[in-house]
Amino acid sequence: MTLAPNTYDAEPIPEAARAAIDTMLQSGDLFRYTAPQDAPVALLEHEFAALMGSRYALAVSSCSAALFLSLKALDLPRDARVLIPAFTFAAVPSSVLHADCLPVLCEVGANYRIDMDDFAAKLDADISAVIISHMRGHTSDMDAIMALCDARSIPVIEDAAHSLGTRWHGRNIGTLGRMGCFSFQSYKLVNAGEGGIMITDDADLVARAIIMSGAYEHNWAKHIAGTDPDLAAAFARWQNRLPLYNLRLSNLSAAIIRPQLDEIPRRVRDGRANHDYVAEQLSRSPWLDVPPPLAPEERAPDSIQFNLVDMDDTAASGFAAAAAARGVKVQVFGQSTDNARAFWNWRFIPGDVPDLPQTRAMLMSACDTRLPARLTRAELDVIIGALLGAATDVMGPEARYGT
Repeated sequence: MTLAPNTYDAEPIPEAARAAIDTMLQSGDLFRYTAPQDAPVALLEHEFAALMGSRYALAVSSCSAALFLSLKALDLPRDARVLIPAFTFAAVPSSVLHADCLPVLCEVGANYRIDMDDFAAKLDADISAVIISHMRGHTSDMDAIMALCDARSIPVIEDAAHSLGTRWHGRNIGTLGRMGCFSFQSYKLVNAGEGGIMITDDADLVARAIIMSGAYEHNWAKHIAGTDPDLAAAFARWQNRLPLYNLRLSNLSAAIIRPQLDEIPRRVRDGRANHDYVAEQLSRSPWLDVPPPLAPEERAPDSIQFNLVDMDDTAASGFAAAAAARGVKVQVFGQSTDNARAFWNWRFIPGDVPDLPQTRAMLMSACDTRLPARLTRAELDVIIGALLGAATDVMGPEARYGT
């Protein structure tokens, strides 16, 4: 019998990173601005921008830092209202508050995507910017979102922490809005333990973000590759006019990330195949529902989300316990104590907890299970068996947990 796989370990770091790290440790050259040019972080930025089809990239300490700098680069007034989905990670509203803005939450449907009616209703004259979280890699209706925001000249920031490799109408997610932000945290497609990166085609926005990320004195000059008069003019315009937040990425992290960029196509292909195989099997259960992707979306998943059907809170808890007994961890977002993805736990947001019944109902039945691209078909079958068996335990003719 195949044991339940460990779904939390990442893939091994490529050997090329080991060699680069060893050289770096010998020299002690870990700071991105030590070298006059072509530091590992600078090379990562050029390579990532080319990979995504963007003009500029800025590597920073986390995706949260990238979101924060994106908001600061927009030069929004204090207490500007920023519309975000109610299904996201706590770091997103936190980034809004760090940028001296106020988060406004909109509803998310049972398919984990923004409810467009509620989004449109809340996109009023008092909204200064929008952050779209492609939460767990699920893309909301970006055609409708961009049309509404463009008509009002409201800038859109894409939180693509979970969506590296995902495409919308063939375009890379993260390139649809003014800025796209990605994560290199261990549970993401590319793993540096920590780290993030933002991309944009706007020279003025990236110049502001670069300076605020910690490019003191004239270190911003090391971000100019070749001749870029727009970027040079933007840097000159903002020299000494912006605070420094020191959110830089180190050369050590960049050395770990760079060799993994070539692995992205394989990881996307294998992750999608794993997800779709498990989704097809789970859909055979009357008690488990896997929402399909939207038509323009080509996902790059490393986890699977599904909804529990006709299970009350007791049954949902029983399902998670039954799956755990079979060696597979399932997180029911709304029933996991102090879950950072449940909006009612974001007590740091000023004011009362908003009334978002649709999102609350979704979170109380939405399940999350990791499916790394490295898993074999035999390991996937163990996960499928555990999930289907747990549903039968709870809802079958001899249910042990009741409803």
